[in-house]
Amino acid sequence: MDTVAKWAAGNSYGPVLSQTDLYLLGTELELHPILANDSGSFQLIFNLSTGQSSGYNPESRDRDVPFTQKDEPATLPRVEELIIITECSPWCTIIKNPQGVTLGDVVTMLFKDYSDKMVTDKEFESLPPRQQEQLRRYAASAASSSGGNWQFYSPAPTVWLIPSLDWLRERVFFDRLIKKDHYAKQRLGFSAPNIFVLMLSTY
Repeated sequence: MDTVAKWAAGNSYGPVLSQTDLYLLGTELELHPILANDSGSFQLIFNLSTGQSSGYNPESRDRDVPFTQKDEPATLPRVEELIIITECSPWCTIIKNPQGVTLGDVVTMLFKDYSDKMVTDKEFESLPPRQQEQLRRYAASAASSSGGNWQFYSPAPTVWLIPSLDWLRERVFFDRLIKKDHYAKQRLGFSAPNIFVLMLSTY
């Protein structure tokens, strides 16, 4: 059997499971080795702040390796929807593709989710005062260094629009996805085979 083609792009691996299928069948999903950071020949280098993605191969340490596996399925069996949460932020990223979620879908939606959203007043107020001040200072510093303008004003009181990416601070590099059902239940009130926890790192 050709194991090299196991994660090949295309429609060769049976039906794409819907959310209902997963609940009814109780199917366990096998996560793509690149997302699990378990591929010996390719380690994903993905920066959520820039959206840039490439790879690292221990045998080619002098250069980055192109991320050519973007069309490969994120899981087997393939699924229409993946739900990604992280202990580093209060948000939930839902990735949908009726043809089956791919590696490229995961990278694209994570970047979009964290680059497009702003921290709401309620989310900001959920932080202890010390962390509020740390986040405010980090956002101001990040905006200043990038030439952006992070302060916007409403009549009263003053409101700061802070990009959700700044909530992560320096932890903007993808490390891996893992299963953590007890955390999913704590965060979402339920667990499911297609819920994964995003681990992030500073490099």
